[in-house]
Amino acid sequence: MAGPADILAIERPHPSLWRLYLVRGILTGPLAVVLLPYLWFRYHTLRYRFDDEGVSMRWGILFRREVNLTYRRIQDIHVVSGILQRWMGLADIHVQTASGSATAEMTIEGLREYGRVRDFLYERMRGSRGGGEDGGTPARAAAGTDEALLAEILEELRGTRKALERLAAR
Repeated sequence: MAGPADILAIERPHPSLWRLYLVRGILTGPLAVVLLPYLWFRYHTLRYRFDDEGVSMRWGILFRREVNLTYRRIQDIHVVSGILQRWMGLADIHVQTASGSATAEMTIEGLREYGRVRDFLYERMRGSRGGGEDGGTPARAAAGTDEALLAEILEELRGTRKALERLAAR
């Protein structure tokens, strides 16, 4: 079983993604003339970066797009695999945040090790909230209970109220 170092080393999608794009493009019929060049450029410029802070994805030549997510912002992770994707051993990983959008903030596509990547993201997502060595507050790490978290929130709210009262007094 491979470790986190293998996930951190992923930078490009699997070559099967281009074959998937090719099949999808051909299935569009006459639109393939427009769609295939777009998909070719997307495949060849698609890059991933997994690091200690989060995950990022970028693609594009004329219109460069980049999405950066910290593990702390991740709310949910879904693995989606259609018939063609399953046939080619691929799946999409939809990463959602609390941004208010119904769609995924980031879709990591073209990976064969999608199960391991999903588990890696869940582990990092929970670690960034859990208060262990990956992050979190000391009070919650020490107690690890809901009561400690509520006490910490109450303390923060009191500090915010005092700051607002000082601003209002000026």
